[in-house]
Amino acid sequence: MNKMAAKASPFRTAEQRESERAAKREAVLLAAVRMFNQRGFHETSLDDVAASLGISKPLIYHYLGAKDEVLFECMRIGLEQLRAAASEGASLPGTGMDRLKRFLRRYGECIMDDFSRCVIRTGDEVLAPEIRPSFRALKAEIDQALRKLIEDAVADGSAKVADVKLTAFAFAGALNWTARWHEPGGRLQPAEIAAQMVEILTRGIMP
Repeated sequence: MNKMAAKASPFRTAEQRESERAAKREAVLLAAVRMFNQRGFHETSLDDVAASLGISKPLIYHYLGAKDEVLFECMRIGLEQLRAAASEGASLPGTGMDRLKRFLRRYGECIMDDFSRCVIRTGDEVLAPEIRPSFRALKAEIDQALRKLIEDAVADGSAKVADVKLTAFAFAGALNWTARWHEPGGRLQPAEIAAQMVEILTRGIMP
């Protein structure tokens, strides 16, 4: 065997380069979203984010673009987490109430995560006008998914609801508020908080 061929190549493969790029991009997003959540969008600069990672601001532009683009990507990830929770809940066996509870628990857990927390703590008015429609469309999709789960629970008799839209707003509003008061490292884990809140909230629509 050729001894040179037996040695590992000192050059990274395309897959390795892409993996490294994805990891760096994720690190930038996580640093940014945590600063947005702690300080607010307007009080956070890309210089702050870059300094926290020991990189230059142009590198952030390279991976993600301007600050409002970074924010939109953080919020998009958060909304995708919530959309996945809705999809998971809808696909489970059991009654409509079972599926609704599962979605609400996952929704509550997501809201206490950095990215979904950003969706709640940051109003869409800070996004560039051309970006807002995409963001609002994603939010509307999640709202419709929640209403559909409530309707399904009513249809199979596992829930009793007079106003589906109002009920959906009440559930989402209560769970969304955890993005304001929940502190990581507290006495209860996000999953425990979400589970207890969902039991309290859904008790009011039991038939």
